[in-house]
Amino acid sequence: MKNLKLTLLLFTIGLLVGCNSYEKANSDANYFEVTIAGDTYNEIEENPFINVADQPVSTFSIDADGASYANVRRYIQQDNMLPPKAAVRTEELINYFNLDYPYSDSTHPINLNGEISKCPWNTANKLIRIGIKGKRVLQRIPSNFVFLIDVSGSMGDEDKLPLLKSGFKNFVNELSSEDKVSIVTYSGASGLVLEATSGDNKSEIKAAIEMLGSGGSTAGAEGINTAYEIAQSNFIEGGNNRIILGTDGDFNVGISNQEELVDLIETKRDLGTFLTVLGVGRGNLNEGMLEQIANNGNGNYEYIDNLKQLDKVFIYEYDKFFTIAKDVKIQVEFNLDNVTAYRLIGYENRVLAEEDFEDDSKDAGEIGANQNITALYEIVPTTNPDFKTVPTFIIDYRYKNPDSDVSIPSSLEIFDEGNTFNEATDFMKFTSSIASFSMLLTDSAYKGTSSYEEVINWLNATNLNDPYSFKEEFKTLVQTAEGL
Repeated sequence: MKNLKLTLLLFTIGLLVGCNSYEKANSDANYFEVTIAGDTYNEIEENPFINVADQPVSTFSIDADGASYANVRRYIQQDNMLPPKAAVRTEELINYFNLDYPYSDSTHPINLNGEISKCPWNTANKLIRIGIKGKRVLQRIPSNFVFLIDVSGSMGDEDKLPLLKSGFKNFVNELSSEDKVSIVTYSGASGLVLEATSGDNKSEIKAAIEMLGSGGSTAGAEGINTAYEIAQSNFIEGGNNRIILGTDGDFNVGISNQEELVDLIETKRDLGTFLTVLGVGRGNLNEGMLEQIANNGNGNYEYIDNLKQLDKVFIYEYDKFFTIAKDVKIQVEFNLDNVTAYRLIGYENRVLAEEDFEDDSKDAGEIGANQNITALYEIVPTTNPDFKTVPTFIIDYRYKNPDSDVSIPSSLEIFDEGNTFNEATDFMKFTSSIASFSMLLTDSAYKGTSSYEEVINWLNATNLNDPYSFKEEFKTLVQTAEGL
């Protein structure tokens, strides 16, 4: 409670002096947090250019989250303001969108593709796109879901518990008779609201959800422990075992320090139960902590800002709840003959040491069924006239099957065909448009000639599948941001 009171006091002082933020360092200095209007984020230091002669290999964990995009959208659409810099994670803006990347090699549960073109915001440089696609689920396996729902007093606002309840009830419609659901809630203490119940009993599950109300303080760590106990007691061997946590992250009873919560979730990682974290609300959203819990707990993180986002997470992309590969790591080796320097765009808190790549004890990100992930690099090319004859870079990647602790390696060579940006695929044009937009929002030192007008032009030059109009909505978001 002392930390909460201090946060509120400093926020009030900030309002009085015309300042809306303050910064604090985590006690162990692993996380540097910034609190803005009551919401807490982890600060991000943008990746710099690295000389290939000094370090030819770049290694990172994949990130399948989409939370940052939905939160940025909330700032622009609902609050009529640009988001704070710490709220913008470029890889999550890009990976929010579903792309029809090809999946053809059934040898692996994930397929990779890549391309190179001129960089649109700095024509002296080039841009690399790495695309990852997860296989489709032809037949869903039985699922053991545990809904872990924060019902503390801070969750009473319409954009928190009531919004989550709508989503969870819609989610129940997707369940089959082979699935089962348990419901755990927490406020001052945790409790089992609904024992494991067959997906056939939809009315019973929905009634239990409807009865939930908010009140009390927040013992988040206790709720996490209880949820994992329930998940283990109902564990389905060879099935899909997953906890879905819905909260604003305002933990104020028991363990509430970000470092200790991450340590707690790491102890659960090897239990075979995956984690989905859903953040909601504003004014006391601990966004940085929720993202780190998901990152370190074999999980993914989404932010829920409206009813359409609920449908996206719970219905349109339901298959993402089925992990098809875990601990996916990417290692890119650049050819000094073709590349002088490179910069990974985004993934700042997913960068790994080179030796982590083959270390199976090092955690990395998960990918769900039919999910796509994109990574972009900006590179400084050499003046090699024979650049087309040798691979510009080699992608090595490793992954584990969901029930395995041993990684499987594979690789892919990518050649530079000398394409201009106009000759690039629509995948390149669309994802680089998002990257440019992200750099504009953060006033990046690397934004070059990026402009909102150019982003719109690049988006208009694409023709990608858009069944739910999320890509079209993005154009409107860019136009609104320009006006702000």
